Amino acid sequence: MTVDVLLKGGVLPNGQTTDIAISDGVIAAVEPTIDAEAGEVVDIAGDLVSPPFLDPHFHMDATLSYGQPRINASGTLLEGIALWGELKKEQTEEEIAERALRYCDWAVSMGLLGIRSHVDTSDDEAMKGVRALLSVRETVKPYLDLQLVAFPQDGFYRAPQARQNTLAALDMGVDVVGGIPHFERTMAEGRACVTELCEIAAERGLRVDMHCDETDDPLSRHIEQLAYETQRLGLQGRVVGSHLTSMHSMDNYYVSKLLPLMAEAEVAAVPNPLINITLQGRHDTYPKRRGLTRVPEMLAHGIRVAWGQDCVRDPWYALGTADMLDVAFMGLHVAQMTSPAAMRQCFDMVTSDTAAIMGLHDLGLEKGKRASLVVLDAGDPIEAIRLRPDRLLVMSNGKIIARKEKRKTALSVPGRPTEIDRRHSAG
Repeated sequence: MTVDVLLKGGVLPNGQTTDIAISDGVIAAVEPTIDAEAGEVVDIAGDLVSPPFLDPHFHMDATLSYGQPRINASGTLLEGIALWGELKKEQTEEEIAERALRYCDWAVSMGLLGIRSHVDTSDDEAMKGVRALLSVRETVKPYLDLQLVAFPQDGFYRAPQARQNTLAALDMGVDVVGGIPHFERTMAEGRACVTELCEIAAERGLRVDMHCDETDDPLSRHIEQLAYETQRLGLQGRVVGSHLTSMHSMDNYYVSKLLPLMAEAEVAAVPNPLINITLQGRHDTYPKRRGLTRVPEMLAHGIRVAWGQDCVRDPWYALGTADMLDVAFMGLHVAQMTSPAAMRQCFDMVTSDTAAIMGLHDLGLEKGKRASLVVLDAGDPIEAIRLRPDRLLVMSNGKIIARKEKRKTALSVPGRPTEIDRRHSAG
């Protein structure tokens, strides 16, 4: 057998040590020992090999715009939305595309090879973002899966042009139907927009990913309507409720009814821990809510959950590096998912579980899957979350697109080692 690339001695997330052979853009073999002629042999002995990192919730039309035209002084969601309205008027289509491509460079360097980005469809200014990100999607297509969500940021009914623009964006090739029902004028209009948007998705054969109940108000319950429409229209497995922060504050009895409905409808959830805990609870003194939805309870009900990044250096969030392990690290802490099994689950929630939610079923570390993977300077998934380590190698569709040498810190302390390595597996 002759292959393009042979990775030797890597450690899979399940702890198995293996070789991986890559040929013609796909994984040709995953076996303990592979003896084959290869265009390149890479020694990754003892290093973690992971499926690519994936971000199921992002806003690429706003990314890397922090400070333009000003900084969000209050740090609130609503000021961020108002600031975004100002920025939309100023930025050009070319500026949006340039920032998005720069972020995609960051992403692939971190092994982030799939992003679902919501793109504003509220008004004429917002359509610049649609055009820009459609061109970016085409540019990055050889190495990054970019899914676009038609997102009427200012309300599908509330913003006068949002409905026609959302439909126009879908006609232009945007992949997913989005919405923001809690931002409509009334709860009734919120429910109605969920119904219409789901009907649009069903008619067009598209997926749905809706900003749902991103508020501290426990009476914001549009996720119930979303679960109902999913079943009514036969959209099971194709619908995501993003954020769901109101569930943090909901009555426990109501949640005990809601979670089985979500599970029955196969509605997935995408909380965004970095942003949810930053933006929510701003009206509280103490105790201060942190707004992350009920992740362990959802998982216990069999609901698919993935962590999302949401924002990087934009009107809502000043930080971020395109590292999905940062997101998993924060989610693990806030959700108190600290058992070994739960920590490994958090790793899956930025890799394999996310692939299932996004419909990227051809990704994975198995023979016949697309050869897109990441090699990390860590020994297992828990250590990867703990260290957020260097990505030693990133491969997309069989091509190595990023590399980094292993680094150790030199230590000059009498009687102590001369080099420091923070890798430390349990036992």
